[in-house]
Amino acid sequence: MRRDPPGTFAAAVIRHVRRIPPGRVAAYGDIAALAGSPRAARGVGAVLNGLGPDQDVPWWRVVNRVGRLSIPADLGRRALQRRLLLDEGVAFRDRDAVDLEHHHWDGDA
Repeated sequence: MRRDPPGTFAAAVIRHVRRIPPGRVAAYGDIAALAGSPRAARGVGAVLNGLGPDQDVPWWRVVNRVGRLSIPADLGRRALQRRLLLDEGVAFRDRDAVDLEHHHWDGDA
């Protein structure tokens, strides 16, 4: 797993999330580690939550460490995330958990 040198964390998060191929997912912690701050998974969530609608970042490809969709259901974005992942061919183990065995991306693409 290649890690970024120190720099702007948010820019590194966005850069690595853009690298996740369609049909694959990464965990918040995976992205944090790639961005050079392995203990900053919550920071990844904050960066993604702050994205504007005009930004070309596939935020829906980031899930929690066990493959669950972490966005609160009442925001409507969880349903959107699930639909976008299904459209890319991502399989789910149950309603809100991605099959990580088949769809996990570790940054080595």
